[in-house]
Amino acid sequence: MGIISIISSKVAQDGQQDTIKLTTLEELQQIIKKMKVLVATEKPFAKVAVDGIRNVVEGAGYEMALLEKYTDVNELYAAVADADALIVRSDKVTKEVIDHANNLKIVVRAGAGFDNLDLDACTKAGVVAMNTPGQNANSVAELVFGMLVMAVRNFYDGTSGTELMGKKLGILAFGNVGRNVARIAKGFGMEVMAYDAFCPAEAIESAGVKAAASQVELFEQCDVVSLHIPATAETRNSINAELVGKMKKGAIVVNTARKEVIDEASLLSLMKERTDLKYVADIKPDMHAEYTEALAGRYFATPKKMGAQTAEANVNAGIAAAKQIVGYLKDGITKFQLNK
Repeated sequence: MGIISIISSKVAQDGQQDTIKLTTLEELQQIIKKMKVLVATEKPFAKVAVDGIRNVVEGAGYEMALLEKYTDVNELYAAVADADALIVRSDKVTKEVIDHANNLKIVVRAGAGFDNLDLDACTKAGVVAMNTPGQNANSVAELVFGMLVMAVRNFYDGTSGTELMGKKLGILAFGNVGRNVARIAKGFGMEVMAYDAFCPAEAIESAGVKAAASQVELFEQCDVVSLHIPATAETRNSINAELVGKMKKGAIVVNTARKEVIDEASLLSLMKERTDLKYVADIKPDMHAEYTEALAGRYFATPKKMGAQTAEANVNAGIAAAKQIVGYLKDGITKFQLNK
């Protein structure tokens, strides 16, 4: 193929026109091609969310590609090879995924948690990583109470349970989800307390919630503790027998955060001894079989993570992800960048 020359409109200081040479036709095609946004979801978005994402992406002049319900990571490797941007849900974006993504500029996790993104690999490859905080918050908060009502009513086994009114609810981490949990709890007539190592007590109190002085105090004083901490090096296995063992008789732990924050073996050991305790979780633990066998009538876990599984949350998080990609590619907006 011959050399293609483009004469720029800019005139150099010496009065001569600049000449930009593109070595091949393929290089010209690479410049003018539409950027591709890949939506890769092993657990798909609702159709209405996909349609909304497509409207945002194609409305910005980009191409959208869709990979759903894939069962082999090699399918993801192949799909991401020529993508400029990537939207995922709980799908793992590992170093290997990044290594296969030759053109990738940005990846957005449609949701708040981002432990499925390898931020180090993204940073080394020059890929911006983002999440969409707050978009799933109400959906997750409502699930907390769906599971909690089931737990206090003894999982609907026909026996007499208890009510939530007048009980004290503790919220561990007072972010977007935690604030929505507090709002709903007040509607049930519950007393609400929260602890967040990164949120000032004044901010918690200003929301009409009592601030606990420590995580230990939260567990000691509350009838129910709802977990909303991320899975980090500091929080993994932090919810253990020693901590939960400080709770009142008949206490309940609700986990809509991450299974990794639970020390599964020690919690199981405690609950075998403390037959008054209950545990409900949005995603079954690795020791699900052992929990099911030993804790009949006191344990429940969803088979897959369900916190964001509503049409509204799908739409909110998916469209937010698409808008953040467009904002970054067009205007360099990095408001929700995680790997700064």
